[in-house]
Amino acid sequence: MNKHHESTGPSDEQQITLRGPAELADALPYLMGFHPNDSVVMVALHGGRGRFGGRLRLGIPQSAQEWPSVAEQLAECLIKGSERRGDRPDAIVVFLCQDPADGETGNQIMERLRPFAQRLRTACGALDVPVLEALCISGDRYWSYCCPDTRCCPADGTPLAVPGSSVMAAAATYAGVQVRGSLREMEARLTPLAATANSEQQQALDRAGSALLPKLLDEEGRKEVGGSTLRLARQLMKRLGEVRTAMPSLSDLNDDRLISHEEAAALILGLQDRETRDRAAEWMEGPEAESALRLWRALARRCVAPYVEHAAAPLTLAGWVAWSTGDEPAARVALSLALRLDPGYTFAQLLHEACNQGLDPETLRRCLRGERATRTVRRGRGTARVAGARSVRAQAAGRRRTRQGPARPGVATDRRRAGQCRTQGRRGARTRR
Repeated sequence: MNKHHESTGPSDEQQITLRGPAELADALPYLMGFHPNDSVVMVALHGGRGRFGGRLRLGIPQSAQEWPSVAEQLAECLIKGSERRGDRPDAIVVFLCQDPADGETGNQIMERLRPFAQRLRTACGALDVPVLEALCISGDRYWSYCCPDTRCCPADGTPLAVPGSSVMAAAATYAGVQVRGSLREMEARLTPLAATANSEQQQALDRAGSALLPKLLDEEGRKEVGGSTLRLARQLMKRLGEVRTAMPSLSDLNDDRLISHEEAAALILGLQDRETRDRAAEWMEGPEAESALRLWRALARRCVAPYVEHAAAPLTLAGWVAWSTGDEPAARVALSLALRLDPGYTFAQLLHEACNQGLDPETLRRCLRGERATRTVRRGRGTARVAGARSVRAQAAGRRRTRQGPARPGVATDRRRAGQCRTQGRRGARTRR
């Protein structure tokens, strides 16, 4: 067994020392906020005592042919990302987590993933960062790929600690850190509805697409669709906000009942426009954030085949709101799903990288607040210009009447009154239009 110490936080915070693979394996769900099944997790260590730093997670590629390239990409992403923050890792811990399939044992999983673990160790070593420990976690047991001593790391693996009985579990409970179950359970809240509801939602999406496509072909129509999308989203957020949340599963069911197929279809297609999506991202804090997050999750569940890839937009918005409100585990899950559907989705790429690097979302929040303030100022100026133009026209008309000069006082007075009546009539007509 490799004996070493890992500290869970900087020196000015509460320190927890983890000794050896057993405590490392037990700490993983608390580091991620969930049990990362079917995942490779890499955690950066800093300093002589191995302070935990940046971390990343990716689903284990099913094809072994992908392992070499994936290992190189993961190592570069974690190490280079840490360097950009000015904190190059001194070592890395690798976790390979996968539950056995029917008829398969944890030991077989460990042996099957051994080449992938070796690829990850080699890729990190090529960048001059050693892998201090590489663990396989499967079937409530763990194995070390770095320890050759079978006396402490037997071939059959070592049982994981009883949940809630470790030092890390006690510290997490004291700090209010919760483990939300497995990654599979968290992803289920963001995946399409059961097959029984698929056909109705698909038909609604088909109808909405036929109605919206002609409008999206010109600039004015696109702006009209964007405005109607945002207005509908606000209405649904208000509707959701009036209903108190319950358990996650019950809350999701209630939210699904509150949104019709037609409403979901209109929003899903409207959010495919980048400008509209960016406007929707401004609902990121305060009372509206919770309702927005519930809405984006519900829309992701409505992206049934063949509209599955359309879920990239609501998933990214869900990830952004979760990150903005401090829920990094949920943010990583949503953003990972978005990139799984559309690897080239730029907004999700940027958010996923920033979240994994531990950056502060306040930078983006300030940017979005600035965009909203700029639009508010522009609308105010536009209203002022319209009012000013009306005032100038009224003044010019008055000067023209003055230059003409009245031949008879009574006639001049009648003309001015007539002119005032005609001006009021024209203004009223414009207002009605």
